[in-house]
Amino acid sequence: MAHESRLKVGVDVPWVTSWTAEPMLGVGPCPTVAGAPAVHQAQNPGVGRPNYSQNHMNRQRESVWRMLCPMCGEPTSSDDRWSQTGRWTDALALRRAGLAHLLPGVAELPDGARVFDGGAIAPCHLACAKLALSHCPHLGAAVDQRLKRFPDRWLIAPLNVPAAPNTPAAGRTIPVAAFLQLYGLHRSAMGRVRRQA
Repeated sequence: MAHESRLKVGVDVPWVTSWTAEPMLGVGPCPTVAGAPAVHQAQNPGVGRPNYSQNHMNRQRESVWRMLCPMCGEPTSSDDRWSQTGRWTDALALRRAGLAHLLPGVAELPDGARVFDGGAIAPCHLACAKLALSHCPHLGAAVDQRLKRFPDRWLIAPLNVPAAPNTPAAGRTIPVAAFLQLYGLHRSAMGRVRRQA
């Protein structure tokens, strides 16, 4: 039986981190993807051992969907959203990666329109980002350790995985959301794409 950890969630361990006492539960509807099927995981943060660098499925989607800081789990405000791992790219690169169909409005953006690829990590509060950077070996080893302000507008795309239903239809799979991917829009692209959140 797993015991409660002495490590404090949101201080010693990021809120979004998965713990050993949080097994996978299967697939079911999820509000973060408008009720579509998504992978679900038990909620038991702080029990067992943290699985560093393994985001909890539900908390990751929730952090991106609601713009919650992945470190402390609290909402971020437009003037306090910072990315440690994101990078600037452009609309053409997203289209070449086959993401235009997942991101409403990207097909209409000019090739050079700047888009911030936040990956699967929601922006942090500045204080939380500094705390994470000072404690996380993965972040500390990154070549680019600059904190980047996250744009005021964004797009969200589900990162789907194939799942086989529990039915006799052998070989048939359906796409289910595992995580959410986050893209911020530069000021120059804001008028062309309606804000999602």
